[in-house]
Amino acid sequence: MSRIGSGGVLPRLLGYCLLLCLAGHVGAHSGILDAEAGVYSNAVVIDGTAPIAVTDEDFICATLDWWPPEKCDYGTCSWGMASMLNLDLSSPILLNVIKAFSPLKLRLGGSLQDKVIYETLDSKQPCTPFAYNASEMFSFTEGCLPLARWDELNEFFQKAGAIIIFGLNALNGRVKQSDGSVGGPWNYTNAASLIRYTVNKGYTIFGWELGNELSGSGVGTKVDADQYSADVVNLKLIVDDIYQGFPVKPLVLAPGGFFDAAWFADLVDKAKPNSLDVLTHHIYNLGPGVDKHLVEKILDPTYLDGEASVFRDLQGLIRISGTKATGWVGEAGGAYNSGHHLVTDAFVFSFWYLDQLGMSATYDTKTYCRQSLVGGNYGLLNTTTFHPNPDYYSALLWHRLMGTRVLGTNLIGREPSLIRAYAHCAKESEGVTLLLINLSGNTTTQLPIISPTSYSLGRKHHPGAARSKIPSLSAEDTREEYHLTAKDGDLHSQTMLLNGNALELDADGNIPTLDPIKVDASRPITIAPFSIIFAHIPSFRPPACR
Repeated sequence: MSRIGSGGVLPRLLGYCLLLCLAGHVGAHSGILDAEAGVYSNAVVIDGTAPIAVTDEDFICATLDWWPPEKCDYGTCSWGMASMLNLDLSSPILLNVIKAFSPLKLRLGGSLQDKVIYETLDSKQPCTPFAYNASEMFSFTEGCLPLARWDELNEFFQKAGAIIIFGLNALNGRVKQSDGSVGGPWNYTNAASLIRYTVNKGYTIFGWELGNELSGSGVGTKVDADQYSADVVNLKLIVDDIYQGFPVKPLVLAPGGFFDAAWFADLVDKAKPNSLDVLTHHIYNLGPGVDKHLVEKILDPTYLDGEASVFRDLQGLIRISGTKATGWVGEAGGAYNSGHHLVTDAFVFSFWYLDQLGMSATYDTKTYCRQSLVGGNYGLLNTTTFHPNPDYYSALLWHRLMGTRVLGTNLIGREPSLIRAYAHCAKESEGVTLLLINLSGNTTTQLPIISPTSYSLGRKHHPGAARSKIPSLSAEDTREEYHLTAKDGDLHSQTMLLNGNALELDADGNIPTLDPIKVDASRPITIAPFSIIFAHIPSFRPPACR
């Protein structure tokens, strides 16, 4: 038996062992040994008794960063004009790709956010941009966000229908310590001024996040958890005061750093029970963008499974602490230092990205923010043209097809060791949506769908079908399949095919229609080598999805 992903229903599947042991010695390539008898060599098991987790409706999120064009990694300068300070907000393509999500969460932040000063109405000092200085942390001086640019950004966000989370400078007022950390309380005066200006202008902010990668051992520098928790309490007081009388207040998020169990536990314990709404953590589990083995890691299921421990530990911390805070992935680019061209911006990265979305959701992650929407070599969009890279379409399909209720999902049999499987109740539709990822470049696998529970799969079926542990879908039932492959079979291609057709913007910069093919729902799902499938099964309506 192969446990893929993190469906959490393995104990319930032990009853299938005998079935599979009997089937195992027979050739597995067909995927079905005896459809009439219900004996399968491989199968997807979806437990729809009850959801194992619930995500936000707008689970998909992307980031916008501060990096200037001079930001370079390993001799490559991949950011161009992708900073919040210089991004071309007049681009109709940029507007279209965000509007396609209706809505898309955008987290504004990154390494330089803790070096941003906000211009104020009564500011006496000039608002100067970032400047390269190799002796400075992250090799840049402090920079400034002009209020005129903040106005332009908010006008654009309102037009695009984006949901905004803004990362605040958490280093203001602190003093450098001999051990490389910073001490002293956060000086929140400048942040409070920006928040007050934002409210007075009528701009809608979904959440204010304190700091970037200052937790645990930190990146660049760090802040002690005791002090950080006090600063979070102050941020909550500021938000409550400035938004006094508002029926709904923005969320308070922290710490926007890498998960450190002890540090995060201290933060949760020492922040007041109602001061923190979201615990955000970052993921760059593939190592540096210069790593020559990125593709090998992406295609290695054991390596991919390694990140599950972080999701599991954070979920456990939230459960036992009694906090009302939920868990988000606040930033995830896979490979740090801007990723790797033709890997993190190519088709192959959808194996990592979609697996991350599926895995994180099973551990009750509410939102997952991809680094980045645009910028670096891991953007969902091309940095120069804003044309979508493959992962953009992966994100859009997830957003449109995968609902909030997560179902326990496992693969059983001889062949699925390189298959990843995740299922959710369908979004704004009846039934279930199944995501299958084939990490094998050699094997085509056929996978029927079975269930370990007894329930009816649809109104077309006879009462006897409800007692069957193997769904009995009739030939009248159809499912919708979205097969994703690389152009010319090249994993490094930046063109994704949907059911054999290239996904490209039209001449007016509009997103192509994402049309499925319809398949007899009673047949197994056939997943080709190095491919990804979203399968929407309207007639599969378990209790969790009613």
